[in-house]
Amino acid sequence: MKLRGYFYILSFCLLLVFGFVFVESIDDALSWRTFAIEAVIVLLFIYLAFFYRKAVRPLQNISNGMDLLKEQDFSSRLRTVGQYEADRVVDIFNKMMEQLKNERICLREQNEFLDLLIKASPMGVVVMNYDNEIAEMNPSAVKLLGIEDARMVTGKKMQSVKDILRIDLSSIPLHETRMLNVHDGTVYKCTHESFIDHGFPRPFYLIESLTEEVRRAEKKAYEKVIRMISHEVNNTTAGITSTLDTIEQDLSEKEGTEDMQDAMHVCIERCYNMSRFITNFADVVKIPEAQFSPVNLNERIETLKRFMEVMCNHRNIRLHFTPDRNMPVLQLDTVLFDQVLLNIIKNSVESIGYDGDIYLAIDSNTHSLTIADTGKGISKETERKLFSPFFSTKPSGQGIGLLFIREVLIQHNCLYSLRTYPDGLTRFVIEFSIR
Repeated sequence: MKLRGYFYILSFCLLLVFGFVFVESIDDALSWRTFAIEAVIVLLFIYLAFFYRKAVRPLQNISNGMDLLKEQDFSSRLRTVGQYEADRVVDIFNKMMEQLKNERICLREQNEFLDLLIKASPMGVVVMNYDNEIAEMNPSAVKLLGIEDARMVTGKKMQSVKDILRIDLSSIPLHETRMLNVHDGTVYKCTHESFIDHGFPRPFYLIESLTEEVRRAEKKAYEKVIRMISHEVNNTTAGITSTLDTIEQDLSEKEGTEDMQDAMHVCIERCYNMSRFITNFADVVKIPEAQFSPVNLNERIETLKRFMEVMCNHRNIRLHFTPDRNMPVLQLDTVLFDQVLLNIIKNSVESIGYDGDIYLAIDSNTHSLTIADTGKGISKETERKLFSPFFSTKPSGQGIGLLFIREVLIQHNCLYSLRTYPDGLTRFVIEFSIR
């Protein structure tokens, strides 16, 4: 644009000179100087036209190209100007613009595909900003973290929201992967990594549910171990018990062998206890397939309430039940589910110890049953180990109660969780699958 302006100014000045000379030539029309000056002026005009074509137009074309680059308009192209060198520059420029356009389209398509892939992925993705605050997360992450809306935690640091998230990601160092267990027995593989964005690293988290894979591997492992131990223990105790019975009978026919008979009797009883101990583990492996039938949950709990009250009364524990008549009919195996419910009440009674309350409540809106107690509660460290095979906080516990509950609820396609809440109540929540 500046070159064009300079050209117009120069042309205007030449016109003024030409006009002045023309006026002077009126008085002296035959002056050779006048004709010479006029000829020079005409030649200057011709040269300016040639200069504009050869220099100003190509430079103006290049200037237009710079404007297109500045505005990131990769769809427009420059015209040729009829000059070989300039047209080569225009041709290279147009090819560059075409390549930039194709690369932008390709990058946009890749970004759209990546966005769709992240949104549809079953793996949770949480992206942080440069200040290590939560910037965005995909729908799977919202579900896995147990929140209703990503806006609840957007713009906050992971450490400040760890108490409202289902999974505590704040404890994972950058560039590390850890396996995390939560209060409902689920297992997650969580990775903390970073990517380069505008030349600076931005952290992100990947959350992958491994619950089913871990459960299948655990079950396969402990089933094999239990079968082997059960076989060896039962065969061994059977032989020992038979031998001890024979010895005890022989000793009973002799006088002065009372102490020996008592010792034999203690050994026999110990063998039977060992057999019953290993049988309890074998029973977990041999849980029968659920036989479903229509069940009214309110009526079922009312039926079991009297038996549960017997478990509570001698410890001065009060049992409260809040039914919900709008709860739909469920498909349950009554034998297995009754045992699950009694095991949960038994655990609550043992947690309270003496003088407390147990609350049973049905919620038809969430299709859930909640068993809450005023016991001593569960620590965060213990929560991560719940429902693990043979884990128990009791000194003499075998760790098969919650394992049995887990296996039965899985057969019923139920979601479940066990944790102590800020109000001090420990709640076992069972969400039923409506068929």
